[in-house]
Parts: sequence; structure tokens; C-alpha cells
Amino acid sequence: MKKVSFFQSVRLKLIVVYILLLLLGIQVIGAYFVDRLEEQLRDNFESSIEGTIRSLTYSLQNSFELERGESDPSLKSDVQNLIQEFDETEIQKLQVVDSDGRVIAEHGGELRSSNIGKKATRPSIISALKLPSSTPTPEIALDETTGERLLFGATSIVSSSNEDQALGAVYYEANMSGVYGQLQNINNIFATGAALAITITALLGILVARTITKPLSEMRRQARIMSTGDFSQKVTVHGNDEIGQLGIAFNDLNDKLKLSQATTEGERRKLSSVLSNMSDGVIATDRLGAVTLMNAPASNLIEQSFEEVQGQSLIDILGMTDQISEVSDIDSIGSVIIDLSEEDQHLLLKANFSVVQDENNEMNGFITVLSDVTEQERIEQERREFVSNVSHELRTPLTTMRSYIEALTDGAWKDEEIAPRFLDVTQNETDRMIRLVNDLLQLSKMDRKDTGLFKEKVDFVPFFGHIIDRFEMNRRENMAFIRELSKQDLYVWIDKDKITQVLDNVISNAIKYSPKGGTITFKALPGSKYLQVSISDQGLGMPLDTVDKIFDRFYRVDKARSREMGGTGLGLAIAREIIEAHHGQIWAKSQEGKGTTVFFTLPLISQKRRRR
Repeated sequence: MKKVSFFQSVRLKLIVVYILLLLLGIQVIGAYFVDRLEEQLRDNFESSIEGTIRSLTYSLQNSFELERGESDPSLKSDVQNLIQEFDETEIQKLQVVDSDGRVIAEHGGELRSSNIGKKATRPSIISALKLPSSTPTPEIALDETTGERLLFGATSIVSSSNEDQALGAVYYEANMSGVYGQLQNINNIFATGAALAITITALLGILVARTITKPLSEMRRQARIMSTGDFSQKVTVHGNDEIGQLGIAFNDLNDKLKLSQATTEGERRKLSSVLSNMSDGVIATDRLGAVTLMNAPASNLIEQSFEEVQGQSLIDILGMTDQISEVSDIDSIGSVIIDLSEEDQHLLLKANFSVVQDENNEMNGFITVLSDVTEQERIEQERREFVSNVSHELRTPLTTMRSYIEALTDGAWKDEEIAPRFLDVTQNETDRMIRLVNDLLQLSKMDRKDTGLFKEKVDFVPFFGHIIDRFEMNRRENMAFIRELSKQDLYVWIDKDKITQVLDNVISNAIKYSPKGGTITFKALPGSKYLQVSISDQGLGMPLDTVDKIFDRFYRVDKARSREMGGTGLGLAIAREIIEAHHGQIWAKSQEGKGTTVFFTLPLISQKRRRR
């Protein structure tokens, strides 16, 4: 038995579990602590700045009320002196505007004299002038130049006699680097403590894991001894916990193996045959064909439990009374296909029979291995139908071409009226075969998972609209197109050429089978995770039992009409393969006489991914 390395041992797993649990606890506590601390520090900073600005606003209020005349030149001078004398380290920029929103004084930041007298355009200043009774909430943003967080806002300078009258406003920007510097220092202290705790936990985990794994190592050593056939030794039981109970059970197993070794040799060969075929259903019988053993897969395949079939004849259970009359005939059959299909379920089983012999080389029973070959038979049947359909689809145009070419060879080429028509038919049939071969090649690539998708991020509604526009320009007279498309952006990750092919196939079918004066409705609506697209026509529709088959290869509801319109019977099959390659689904709903609607879904790009 191979020695277990430390990196594969239970000891390391226990240590890792201890550390992960500690990390989880530290992460939860740290996240909560840092979040609450950041909120507290930010609130304190905002309160401090608010108090400072309130004091400055009071002083500016007096200046505005003493010298309110716009023609008084001393107003700007007094206001500029007030904010120049203002000393607050956190506030790095101040700006005072009058009731008309024009800047009359400025201090701090990147001062530009050209700002004085200009109209202020910041939304917070405009809000403070319009609604002086409600102070706008300060906002936090990153300084694009320094990368530091700034608290910026505006406060109204109201008249002492009328609180609804704004004499002006004060705009400020405060540097919050001190707040986040404190928070970073606290995070560093917390990280150091976490590293120390993890180190101590790892050391304790090594000690605890060693006490747990020591008895397990002893049992492993004893198991190696038992594998040689020596059942004389027993493991030492340490305590009465779960590991101690495991040791007791191990010793009990040792005793039972010792007692049963003498009685199991006669059944060893039969059990060896059964165990070697456990991947499939296995049924063991005695020499008379009565069932003596059956595994779970066999029970699932025949839908009967072992208790129900025990002692019954294998021939009756598998329904082979028409094929086999005597149990002794089983030996000569070798294998047989058994049809256990019901009305709502198709089931084909392949039964392989082998004889179990005793020490005297006499037949002691049978081993039957059951395999579900339903899918294999279905695939084989589809292959035969596919070959037949391809042969038929190719034979029809070839036969037509041969007839027309023979006619031309016999002299019809001399007739100036008949010859062009014959050549036109031959050209159409050639184009039809080329389309068929191209579709077959595309399906072949999809079957090999060689779709070659070139996906990109696409806003689906405009993309869908362009395709509808293309068909709308060439639509038949009296045919109406109705669009019910979402107004929001619906981003999907798609291969535009492949999805265009899907839409072309579906829309072309809708136009083909729509009556004169019919309406085709296009919808693109979002779901929780998927975009759903539907295209509805008002054609003849189809029976309910044929709706799910229209996506099968070469299936046509009306074969004569489809061939007349030039269809290959592969368009919707290709559409299904393309949609499924995009991790979506496609299906149809139809009602005879009322039209058909084809739906398909595509995964939407999540909001988080869109914002990145």
C-alpha cells in the first residue's frame, strides 16, 4: 500500500480547515468592523465640515445683509477677505456666489481669476440657490488629479428675515485623506493581528490533527496486514469517541472476516463474475434459471426490485418465452436484444449471457449482463433515416436535371423558347443541391462541435431592427410588420453572422407561409437572465403533434409545398444547433389556421459585467 504524503494526508486537511474557519471569522468580523468604522469616521468628518461651513455662512450672511446692493464694490472685497482669513486644513477649496449664481469670491484649489464674475454651473450650487430651505446632501468623489477622496457640497446663505430667500451660496471641497489614512492604519493593525492568529491556529491545528490521525495510521497499518491474510492482530483502541468506536468496529470486522474466510471460497467465482460486470445491470441465476442475485442497475432497467423477482425464472422476467423454451438454450444464444418498450417509454436492452461453472466444470448457473441500448438504436435509426433523406433530396433534383438534359441532348436545345426554360430549371436544381450540400456541411461541423463562433458584445434590439428593416424593404404588398421591441439596452454575447442566419431562416419561413395581407409580429423582451425573441406569422399553422418535429433535419409539414418553395428542410435544424451553441433554447407554438410563433432565448450579459 502506497505511503500517504503529508500533502495528501487528513492532517493537512484538518489544519487547512482550521485556518479557513479562522479566516472566515476574521473576514466577517473585519468587514463589519471596517464598514462601521468607515461610516463613523465619515459621519464625524462631515459633521465637522458642516459646523465649520455653518460658521462661515453666518459671517457671510452678515456681510450680504449689510451691503446687499449689487452696485456696492465693497461686498466682493469683504467676502473675499472673509474666505481668505478662513483657516481649515481639510477644506481645500471655497467658492462664494451671489443670488444670481455668479462667483464673487474664491479661495484654495487651482485658482483662476477668470472664475470671478462667471456663472456657477455646479448642480449643488444651483440647488442651494433654488431651495435655500433644504441643504443639498454632500457627495464624495475621487479627485481625478490626485486620486484622493473629496467631500463636496453647497450651502445656502439665507436672509435672516426670510429663510426662503437665498442671498447667495457657499461651495466647498474638503479633502478626506486624513479619514481614510486613519482607516488604512487600523486595517494594517487588524491584518497583523489576523496573521498572528493564523500562525497560532496552524500550530494548534498540527497538534490536534496529530492526535486524530495517529489511530487512523495504526488502523491503516493493520489493514495492510489483513490484506495478506493475517487476521491474528488487532488495533489498539484509544478512548471511546468516534475514532475509538471505529477501532472497535475494525476489530469486529477482523473477527468476522476470519470466520467467513472458510465459507466464502465456494461463492468466490460467482461473486467475481458479478463484480466484474457491475457497471451494467447484472442478474445471477442458479442452474434452473431462477434468479438468485440482482444489482441495482438491473433493478432500475427492468423496473422490479430483487425481492419481487427472487426465485422467478429469468426467461419470464425478461419476456423471452417466445425466443427461448428451455433454460439450457440460454448457453447457445450468447446475446439478444429485448424490447421492454411501453406506450410512453421506449426501452431496448441487450442481454449478454455467460455460464458459471463449479469446481467440477459443471454448469452452476448463469450471469446475465443487461445494457441499455435504446440510445444506440435510436442513433442508428436516425442515421439510416438521415442517409435515406439525403439520398432522396439529392435524387429528386438529379432526376429532374437528367430528364431536362436528356431532352436538350435530343434536340430541345435548338428550340429558342424551350431551351432557356430547361436550362433555368437545371440551374435552379443545381442551386438547390448546392444549398443542401452547404447546409449538410454546416450541420456536420456543428455535430463535431466545430462551430467556430466569433462572439462579441451586441446590443440586440438595434441589431434585430436592422435585420427586420432588410426584410421589410423587400416584403410583399399588403404584408404588415409589427415590432414590439424593448426600449432598454439588451446586451448579449453572440456571433452576429450565426444569429443573423437564424433570424433569416425564421423570418423567411414566416414570410413564405404568410397569406396575402398577413401580419408578422417581432418581439424582443428581457427576462431575469435571458432575452426572449419571438417571430409570429398568420399562416396555416400546423398540428400540435408536428410542432416539436420542425427542428428535426429534413422534416417538413407540407413536403410538396416546401420543395416547391426551394427549402432544404435543414434551416430550422441549423437554427437549433446555433442557438444551443449560444447556450439558449429554441421552440415553436402553432395552431392550425391561426399561424405559428417561433421563440428562442439568448443569455443576457449581467448588469455587473456591463458596468465594467
